[in-house]
Amino acid sequence: MVPPRPGNAARSPRNSATVATGFVSGMLSGMLRHGRDPTPLLAAAGIELADSATRVPVDRYARLYNLVIDALADEGFGLFSLPMRPGAFEFLCRSMLGASDLREALWRAQRFLALVLPDLSIAVRSSVRHAELEISETRPLGLAYADPVRVFAFEWLLRLLHGLACWFAGRGLALDAVRFPYPRPAHAADYALVYTEHSSFDGEVLQAQFRANLLDLPLRRDEAALNAFLESGPGKISMLYRRDREAVFRVRDLLRDALPDNLSLEDVAHRLHMSPRTLHRRLEEEGSGFRAIKDAIRRDIALSRLTKTGQPIATLASDLGYADASAFYRACVGWTGLSPERFRRRLQQGNGGDEGSPVRARPPSG
Repeated sequence: MVPPRPGNAARSPRNSATVATGFVSGMLSGMLRHGRDPTPLLAAAGIELADSATRVPVDRYARLYNLVIDALADEGFGLFSLPMRPGAFEFLCRSMLGASDLREALWRAQRFLALVLPDLSIAVRSSVRHAELEISETRPLGLAYADPVRVFAFEWLLRLLHGLACWFAGRGLALDAVRFPYPRPAHAADYALVYTEHSSFDGEVLQAQFRANLLDLPLRRDEAALNAFLESGPGKISMLYRRDREAVFRVRDLLRDALPDNLSLEDVAHRLHMSPRTLHRRLEEEGSGFRAIKDAIRRDIALSRLTKTGQPIATLASDLGYADASAFYRACVGWTGLSPERFRRRLQQGNGGDEGSPVRARPPSG
């Protein structure tokens, strides 16, 4: 059976965001550490983790976010030495409400989180041009440097603070670069969409850099807006994954629908009725870039096809808009360390492989 072409492939509704399953398994890591079975919660959220190539619609991710919190009575997902009691997220938001600018709002958040989240320390520093948000451990969060509990704890807190800063400011706030204090995770390709394409790893503490003048932005949300924001519970913060990445997802949809045609930045900008310069700037403000989006689409489709179908490699390369099969081979080696045939063969052999090493997908370059 010939698989559907990328432009007609079954997927989430247009413009709906999805997240990599690595963020889901990270969210569940604290629950698993406490011996709790997440299976009923995954079923209730409509999420299936059996296929690592599957992406999870962000609305289901947000639902799981709330379900885990309710099951554990802990807004910290069981990641920390003390639970964050239900209501902590609301009072974090209320502590920031009414601040004169983003600098004061983050200072208030820092003080509040020191009370309810003593395992992590937050600091905001600024110079004339640059500012930095630093998150560090006050006690070890996991048993190892790459412990999923530790990885998700840093992912979650940066997303929480950055998402709230964007929401209160009423606009996307670009992170210029982030260095994470753990090895590159398997789902690092999504960091370009969640944080910034300028993400690096193996740091001692988390360091997120951004323009210092963003700290002077006024807060644009009032009590009524906050009450509406809080209606969907703490999981609402994860919905900002789509909200503050509108340009990224519009570009992603256009590129995906056009396959096998290989649209340029100029082509996409024309279809979005803006100049290439404006589109480049908007993607940059959202912490991404045209090349990174294009590579991520090709990678996701390619690995899913190699995993689920027996489609000929030459046909797959053509479907994805590669000029020839050799270009696709080079891309696949960059993602996985293996040629397409060897990647598929390893999967068929249960990841045991003919050399005893597992298959690991690498993030796309660019």
